[in-house]
Amino acid sequence: MKKSKLFAAIGGLGMVALSAFLMSADHMDAPSVKGSSADIADFYAFQGENNNNFVFVANIQGLLPAGQATEQAVFDESVLIEFNIDKDNDLKEDLVIQAIKRGDSMHFFGPAVPEYTGEEGLRSTILSSSARRSVKISTIDDIQVAEIDGIKLFAGPREDPFFFDLNKYNSIVAGDATEFSTEGTDYYAGKNVLSVVIELPKSMLPGGTVGVNQFSPDTPMYNVWVESKRKI
Repeated sequence: MKKSKLFAAIGGLGMVALSAFLMSADHMDAPSVKGSSADIADFYAFQGENNNNFVFVANIQGLLPAGQATEQAVFDESVLIEFNIDKDNDLKEDLVIQAIKRGDSMHFFGPAVPEYTGEEGLRSTILSSSARRSVKISTIDDIQVAEIDGIKLFAGPREDPFFFDLNKYNSIVAGDATEFSTEGTDYYAGKNVLSVVIELPKSMLPGGTVGVNQFSPDTPMYNVWVESKRKI
């Protein structure tokens, strides 16, 4: 396998079993990561509108001011976003999809077998010998979606989709309130993230593992998670 630059993980999010819709969020990271170009805010994995497809979404650099995402944040060419897919429930990645910025575009590699797995999977090399696809990075005024080989790709600013009443949560923690209201106030409304999205046919992945979900034992399941890795 042709090797490219070596990357080491500095952040990871969301070991989840994928069936229909799952999400994970982490907007308040440690000071060394929070606000950096590698900070992961959200990870979503779900079945697409076309139920023959899976969709993976990684949101980074959360809490960007409304209307200023492309002015205050850009994708970092030294940061690799890596979607990990475990098909046999051994909690080790069997396939990865990598995304990295080059110039004005986001380039995607895979799904392909990674060179490093398990504990060694904290580092990666770009799988430049695997299938390479790209999409021009969108701005607020210029939305770009590429469709290549049945795969849809997007990279650019979006409004943060995560809903959480942070102010009420802080009041409960401080003892000034005892419960959330029925509707709540979304602390993240109007704030932005930089999103990396890939939608691909399920047929591009090997079969998952049955018997994992006790509520749907015949449904094949995958463990999926996302990592951000910086060049070393």
